[in-house]
Amino acid sequence: MIRFLTPSSTLLVGALATGALILGPLAAPPAFAQGKAADPKKPDPKKEEAKPGAPAKPSALDKINDWGVYVAGAGKAKACYVLAEPKERAPKDLKRDPGYVFITHRPGENVRNEVSVVMGFDVKADSTPKAEVGAANFALIAKGPNLWLKNPAQETDFVTALRKSPRLIIKADSLRGNTTTDTYALAGVSAALDRISKECQ
Repeated sequence: MIRFLTPSSTLLVGALATGALILGPLAAPPAFAQGKAADPKKPDPKKEEAKPGAPAKPSALDKINDWGVYVAGAGKAKACYVLAEPKERAPKDLKRDPGYVFITHRPGENVRNEVSVVMGFDVKADSTPKAEVGAANFALIAKGPNLWLKNPAQETDFVTALRKSPRLIIKADSLRGNTTTDTYALAGVSAALDRISKECQ
């Protein structure tokens, strides 16, 4: 099952597509969600004038080690998420856009621990990307540059494993046949997840 973009999660996807994001305690994050990345040629939603019914801009709540904590929207459209960039990327000589891992709560849609990954390049459609968290392995599914758990029922198990492990490793093949490995440090992820659980109960 693949979840697609929702009103609370469309904002700033273009920043991902263009690699324009800079993480920091006060940085505006990309509101990534399940679905196809925005066309970088389209107008930047950050620069557009506010329109009635437009989603609220994400707000940075905290930054714990490598993990940023963000909230966007209100009421049924409220979303809280944590995100981080990889500490290491291999092969080092490959040119690609930034990568990210997101974990999102959308209580108005009864969604918790939604796991999503941006690789920074289009992933080979018939490949078998995977996530390694400690001794556990999780199969992923690709759509363009985005990855999700192949079995969404494993999302809670995945997040539990993140809390107990020092690193997350994402492996995926590009359209050109390059096998890539992104390694994320997990220090601070538990505190970041606890924060969004309080913000989006």
